[in-house]
Amino acid sequence: MDHENPGIRWGVEQRLEFIEFRLFWEGGVNRSDIIDVFGVSVPQASKDLSLYQERAPGNVAYDKSAKRYVAAKEFEPRFLKPDPDAYLSRLRSLGEGLAMPVESWIANPPQTDIAITPKRDINTDVLRAVLEAVRDRRSIEVLYQSMSKQRPDPVWRRITPHAFGYDGFRWHARAFCHIDQKFKDFLLPRALKARAPGEPGAAGDKDSLWQEHFDFEIVPHPDLTPSQQSVVAKDYGMTDGKCVLTVRYAMLFYVLRRLGLLGDAAKEPARRQHIVVSSRSDVQTALARAEFIENNTENAVGAQG
Repeated sequence: MDHENPGIRWGVEQRLEFIEFRLFWEGGVNRSDIIDVFGVSVPQASKDLSLYQERAPGNVAYDKSAKRYVAAKEFEPRFLKPDPDAYLSRLRSLGEGLAMPVESWIANPPQTDIAITPKRDINTDVLRAVLEAVRDRRSIEVLYQSMSKQRPDPVWRRITPHAFGYDGFRWHARAFCHIDQKFKDFLLPRALKARAPGEPGAAGDKDSLWQEHFDFEIVPHPDLTPSQQSVVAKDYGMTDGKCVLTVRYAMLFYVLRRLGLLGDAAKEPARRQHIVVSSRSDVQTALARAEFIENNTENAVGAQG
């Protein structure tokens, strides 16, 4: 978004961004689009379109037959930074039913399907209580169902949460466990109830595995052809055939698992596993420091509760 637009209120600027979104991604916009999405009056929608043309001269042409404003050939974004990830994120939210069409800003979405995963049932009251504990820097008791042999039944556990993590499938709270006296990951769907806010344990700034980061390098699988390696490099945004990823030690296992890099990726078929790590020994050392169990991905949940 162009922030060199003094004198424009946030609500107006958002509508100008919407106009540009429709022009850039869908080719055109009209007054009714602005009215439907923002609930403004007809005169206000007309005023917004006039203001857009004033602030972005040459960007818009009026198509009389379609009765809408369309992107001119010399169109240059002024209020929107076109970002494929941002657009596809809106499309994904729409496809997953997490956003209504009017909220997505996409008027005519292409047919879309999502490789769904089962929805995790997170207790609303528990999430609210954990958020409050993070905000107030307090501890809280959660009735937690662990998968460990030591705790086969739900147990009330006092934790001091300070952050949240998402592995692409599940959300967890990063918290200091008052029972084990260490920082752990507590999966939110396994926290059944919450109660008794209290004095905090160790603060998040003492969680070295969360605060410190590890860099590792990914490269195309060596068994790919040069042209295949080239397209993989482009796909992953590599420079000179490599890309350095910076992750928290506490999130390393989850990142590697999602990328298929927990094991020796070079031994996997290149047609299925397109990337490998440059130095597997360094990654294994980092995993050990992060207290994750190697060679047992079924139970490699590291420092989970």
